[in-house]
Amino acid sequence: MGVVLMLMTIGGLIVASILLAISLFTANPWLTKFTLGGVAVWFVFYVVMLFGFSLFSTEKTLALNQAKEYCGFYLDCHMHTTVTGVRTAKTIGSVSANGMFYIINVKVFSDARNESVALHLTEPKAGVVLANGKKIERDEAAEAKLPTSSVRLDREIRNNETIEKEIVFDVSDPSPGLRLLITEGYGIDKYIEAILVDDEDSILHKRTYFKLQEQNETAGVK
Repeated sequence: MGVVLMLMTIGGLIVASILLAISLFTANPWLTKFTLGGVAVWFVFYVVMLFGFSLFSTEKTLALNQAKEYCGFYLDCHMHTTVTGVRTAKTIGSVSANGMFYIINVKVFSDARNESVALHLTEPKAGVVLANGKKIERDEAAEAKLPTSSVRLDREIRNNETIEKEIVFDVSDPSPGLRLLITEGYGIDKYIEAILVDDEDSILHKRTYFKLQEQNETAGVK
């Protein structure tokens, strides 16, 4: 619905611009007021919808193997990620954690039916969110010691392909409330999605996280 409303807004602005130009050219004050009034009413409606959907949205936390879909400004929602495994370690190769390494196996897949269409996540970003809201960034030095270090989460894939990569976070204060947030998009995408009705990245909208339920704990990973 958000994309439809955005397209209606863009189309409406184009029509309004044409009507406004005609009204000024023909010196028709009624048409000018009608056009500006219509634009004002629509923008009030859009702002109410934008903040209304965001304020009434609910936060979600996905368990292992539950998929999160990514739509953004585009009409397709074919790209997904899941967390398929979580383990902890004090060391990875020669790298030691300040707290505890959380090694998270992330799977990326597409459910596009057309096998010839290759899709990808746009600059995916991942962070572990603590109970107090603080976000921990990936530890790339530790990730470089793992077998999947060369795998890219933003590689193009088709519907019969998947990407699996272990990402690492150095968590100084491990707790049961740890969650993983994966987002995608960059630049103009983020600005557009910020005003897209009922999009996860829209203003004040609640997020979808992954629960970090560790499966086993080890002293170190070689």
